[in-house]
Amino acid sequence: MQTFLAILLISNAVFNIVVWPRFYGRIAKDARARDAAGRPTRFLIVHAVLIGIALLLGVISLIAGIAGFLV
Repeated sequence: MQTFLAILLISNAVFNIVVWPRFYGRIAKDARARDAAGRPTRFLIVHAVLIGIALLLGVISLIAGIAGFLV
C-alpha cells in the first residue's frame, strides 16, 4: 500500500509539473491577460498565483513520494 501511495504522489507531481507551465503559456497569450497599456490584469495575476500553488504542491508531492519509497 505504501508503494502505491508513493507512486500516486509521484504521478501527481509529474502531472502538475508538466501540465501547469504549458497552461500558463496559454493564459499569458490570452487577450484578457493584459490591459491596453500592457500591464498584467487580475486575470493573469490570479491564474499565475493558482499555477504557482499547483507547482508548489507538485514539488511537495514529489518529495513525499520519494520519501515514501525510502521509508
